[in-house]
Amino acid sequence: MKEQIEHIPINDAMTNAGECPFCYIERRVEDHALDYVLGSSSSYMEYDTREMTDKAGFCRSHFKKMYDYGNSLGNAWILSTHYNKIISELENVTKGFTPQKTRSGLFAKKDNVPSNPIVEWVNERNKSCFICDRVEQSFADYIKVFFDMYKKDDEFRKKVADTQGFCVTHFGILCEAADRELNEKLLADFYQVIIPLMKENLTRVRDDVDWLIQKYDYRNKDADWKTSKDANQRAMQKLKGGYPAKETHKAKK
Repeated sequence: MKEQIEHIPINDAMTNAGECPFCYIERRVEDHALDYVLGSSSSYMEYDTREMTDKAGFCRSHFKKMYDYGNSLGNAWILSTHYNKIISELENVTKGFTPQKTRSGLFAKKDNVPSNPIVEWVNERNKSCFICDRVEQSFADYIKVFFDMYKKDDEFRKKVADTQGFCVTHFGILCEAADRELNEKLLADFYQVIIPLMKENLTRVRDDVDWLIQKYDYRNKDADWKTSKDANQRAMQKLKGGYPAKETHKAKK
């Protein structure tokens, strides 16, 4: 199958897969999102960009990553206009607000509990993050491209079978998408490959962790580390995704 431009990131992920090709894709997409928000292109200086970031806001995790990124002026611009929006919203939410005591305990009727507009506003605010939303949309697009390649390219299917599997989180996402995207024959073939692949590689990582433990036994102090030196971070990634040992993504000087 002739490589198309949208296939390049998928093939790149397969080449650099490590414990999970989609962790690799997710990391690249998140780094690009941070570059877009705070990088040298100065997107934060554009009104339409700050209008989007003001509306969506940022989660705690991405505020930390934005701080670590290192663009103090960019962060200040984003925070300044975002604070203006938050203060304006709070003014509207609290206009005419009357506190109402809610009943608690075993016999309290949940259906009759009055809603608190302040709580609802905060909860709604915490549902969105500009970077999370951007990563999620890009990730969904890559899932579609992955299965487009999987359906049409025998060589790509072999490439998937030759990986070290996926993290458990992305394994679940892939299975859900496979049920939707593949015909019955390809779906059966997919599970015939992917389930043994996952079992084999979860066992491999578990064995690396076990050997890391054994290396702390004085009787094994001179034994070879084998592939266990980075077992903990790989084991964490294999279960939940991400890169526990990843260096902070920072602005390019």
